[in-house]
Amino acid sequence: MSAPARFPFSAVVGHDDMRLALILNAIHPAVGGVLIRGEKGTAKSTVVRSLAALLPEVDVIAGCRFACDPEAPDQTCPDCADAADATTVRRRPARLVELPVAATEDRVVGSLDLERALTEGKRAYQPGLLADAHRGVLYVDEVNLLHDHLVDVLLDAAAMGRVHVEREGVSVSHAASFLLVGTMNPEEGELRPQLLDRFGLTVTVAADREVSGRTEVIRRRLAYESDPHGFAAQWEDADVELAARIRRARATVADVVLPDAEVRRIAAVCAAFDVDGMRADLVVARAAIAHAAWRDATEVAEQDVEAAVRLALPHRKRRHPFDEPGMDDEQLSSAMRQAAEEANQDGDPPEDTDPTDPTDPTDPDDDGPGGGAGQPDSEQQHGDHNGQSEGAGGAERKAPAPAEPFRARLLSVPGTGEGAPGRRSRSRTRAGRVVRPSSAEGSGLHLTATVAAAAPRQRARGRTGPGLVLRGEDVRYAVREGKESNLVLFAVDASGSMAARQRMSAVTGAVLSLLTDAYQRRDKVGVITFRGAGAETVLPPTSSVDAAVRRLHDLRTGGRTPLAGGLLRARDVLRVERVRDPRRRALLIVVTDGRATASVAGGDPARESLRAAGLLAADGVAGIVVDCEHGPVRLGLPAKLASALDGQCLQLAELSAEHVAGLARAA
Repeated sequence: MSAPARFPFSAVVGHDDMRLALILNAIHPAVGGVLIRGEKGTAKSTVVRSLAALLPEVDVIAGCRFACDPEAPDQTCPDCADAADATTVRRRPARLVELPVAATEDRVVGSLDLERALTEGKRAYQPGLLADAHRGVLYVDEVNLLHDHLVDVLLDAAAMGRVHVEREGVSVSHAASFLLVGTMNPEEGELRPQLLDRFGLTVTVAADREVSGRTEVIRRRLAYESDPHGFAAQWEDADVELAARIRRARATVADVVLPDAEVRRIAAVCAAFDVDGMRADLVVARAAIAHAAWRDATEVAEQDVEAAVRLALPHRKRRHPFDEPGMDDEQLSSAMRQAAEEANQDGDPPEDTDPTDPTDPTDPDDDGPGGGAGQPDSEQQHGDHNGQSEGAGGAERKAPAPAEPFRARLLSVPGTGEGAPGRRSRSRTRAGRVVRPSSAEGSGLHLTATVAAAAPRQRARGRTGPGLVLRGEDVRYAVREGKESNLVLFAVDASGSMAARQRMSAVTGAVLSLLTDAYQRRDKVGVITFRGAGAETVLPPTSSVDAAVRRLHDLRTGGRTPLAGGLLRARDVLRVERVRDPRRRALLIVVTDGRATASVAGGDPARESLRAAGLLAADGVAGIVVDCEHGPVRLGLPAKLASALDGQCLQLAELSAEHVAGLARAA
């Protein structure tokens, strides 16, 4: 029975930007790939899989597992270098290779050929998925859920167009140039900034909200499921015509002219949106050239630049992970109008502010990373009682806007866990890096250690020919380590003693920075605040970190400091979460100046807080106290709390990765 036909590319309803982005990359692979973001059920995977049928067939050297081009063979190819006859050519369709989220590094880059090693005693290389994808498409569904070490491998291969393998006695280098396409649901976590920037174009897709569009989607999908081959035949002519147009554009893209005026336009638009680095300018230029070839034009025009900007800049103009992605028509029109003035005159573009934001986001009085965290200021030294009382009836007010976020240092849970994949703490995994062999535990066979254990016993076992004689006691397993996600629970002191405007702004800015870090590391987060008469769980543990950010912006301050109440509330939340998800380890971050002025049991508030911290330590909770004391006289209360918690005590400024790096450079 033949396999079901793929859903035709031309039969997809809507999603014009997604289809255009894929077509431009098919025309000009140097654009750098496509990232498709969208909610579940929006045909992301369907469209990507249908792309392969539109790509031109490729000529390869027969017998070469690496799809070498006969016109430009790879001199280092393991197959062609040893082949007696590398001139036989065959033609085959371009491949679409899917990289599973749970793939191991061996499966991605290749490894020692286990069969030949055991039967022939030879060190031979078994190619991986990157070799299969050479001169084709590498599709990564749920790319945001990939392990960090696999992301690094993809980055290296995509940037260099080659794969270098040095492992288990094998040293191989081969070409791996492919069109990288990734799909993701932003609700499941964000990408590392390095990988995000590597994607040339990004599109965001959503289900059609119009009844007519949704109706047509239903009709076509049901027709396809009823008769896949018959449905594909109905759209065959449209797909054939589209494929022919892509081939023509591929043949002419090298001859498309990019005028100086359009180069200035591109530079001006990218400068107007204040994107980092020069990769955006180059991607826009390549995408504009591909778009001109798609139009059968010989020269890039303004409409080509506008189409390229719409696809290449939305993910690069985001200054923070919680900024809304995308680019509305007004922003684009404003930037294009400004760029038009630059395109028609000589000289460098004037230094201007981002037209998408009438206010300059940078403050000349900004204290740098951490928003001045840890720096004394006059408002902090006399602001505790400015409209704020330490008494129970103290005035309540909305917390000031958070200070400018900074790149947070890595805070991790000590030891090695076994939690869900993530990017924070060490964890034993089934797909991470191999750290050592073991005869008792591990995931998968550690071939080198197994062979090494068996080799000294071959003569005693009577081996006379090739291969190895193996016994059960020879088997060694691979112990792998990766990174796990954690539950990061914030307990934030919002009492009157913390309410000095500039200091509270620095505190909320620091918490926002840590939330951003948790977002990128795929953690669950929860937020507890304590002030006045008790503590409140303002956000139960959730994977929706942006919800925590919204709650932080609505933070209220004032009143006494029930520090013990905040710690006990944190203990209750963590106990419930251990029942729900026993493998996910927790990291408690207490943000306070250490003052305890409200009792929860009628005793001494300070002693109660230390006793509550001791209970958390007895539960094995990993804790960090962020010291928010200020002024010329400091009592060291946060350090005492951290000691009772059996955790670290950090100053606000020490949360910044730049601050820590600066101390290291000074040392």
